Amino acid sequence: MSWWKGKRVTVTGGRGFLGRSLVPMLTAAGAEVATFSSRDYDLTRQADVARMYTSLKPEIVIHLAARVGGIGANRDNPGSFFYANAMMGIELIEQARKIGLQKFVQVGTVCSYPKFTPVPFSEDDLWDGYPEETNAPYGLAKKMLLVQAQAYRQQYGFNAIYVIPVNLYGPGDNFDPRSSHVIPALIRKCVLAMQAEAPSVEVWGTGTPTREFLYVDDAARGIKLATELYDKPEPVNLGSSEEISIKDLAQLIAELVGFEGEIVFDATKPDGQPRRKLNVERARREFGFVSEVPFRVGLQRTIDWFKSRTEASPVAS
Repeated sequence: MSWWKGKRVTVTGGRGFLGRSLVPMLTAAGAEVATFSSRDYDLTRQADVARMYTSLKPEIVIHLAARVGGIGANRDNPGSFFYANAMMGIELIEQARKIGLQKFVQVGTVCSYPKFTPVPFSEDDLWDGYPEETNAPYGLAKKMLLVQAQAYRQQYGFNAIYVIPVNLYGPGDNFDPRSSHVIPALIRKCVLAMQAEAPSVEVWGTGTPTREFLYVDDAARGIKLATELYDKPEPVNLGSSEEISIKDLAQLIAELVGFEGEIVFDATKPDGQPRRKLNVERARREFGFVSEVPFRVGLQRTIDWFKSRTEASPVAS
């Protein structure tokens, strides 16, 4: 509490999915937190970034803002995803360096890891290959910000840290079918199929890839701990270190939703990375982070959140 009290903290993307969990935690700890929308500042523009620093006068910046999406959105927007994510981070770090910011926290992505990283993914394996092709532009853009953070620390003594959360989920996630990730996409499909009494739902890919997921409140707590307690150049994974196949995930979501129809896998659609599970020992050792929300509990909370909104205002299929 005393570390955060009175600190001026700007959270980019603070009104988004992860930000809505992180900002109240920081405020409760005593920080003076500022957030903004893309209408206030376009973070791909140098002038807007400089104006943001002048206006908000942060001591700490936690950079959550990103242009993101699932496999389909990444496949359709590789250029714009690369440009937006690279430029936002590059300008934020450069302008922070110029004003002498106390600390910069860059939130990376598990998509930066090589396609065939040994499981569980260790931070030391980050450079041992090319990322999975469908989201490589996004993953590489984010990884360049690790290079920038480490280079600026080396040359300027700039205090920047880099955390890599695994796939997030939870209430308030993005359920837009054009850009959602796998958990909200599957929840939406199963809930709408139940409402329509449909006999089946379709899932992209073969169902064989595995994924690890981290509840959004756990991720926010991990970022808060890292900001307060971690000051080293090496990246740090944030995850649960629990792995589940897409097939088992789809079946579990169907069970929790109450959908009893058939789950059909479309093998003509891409699977994405074959496996994804993190080694989370560094986060535990360096700042005591361990995930707390059991996966089944987090899924049920997410399903209940989505259902409460579809019942109040039915969602178009």
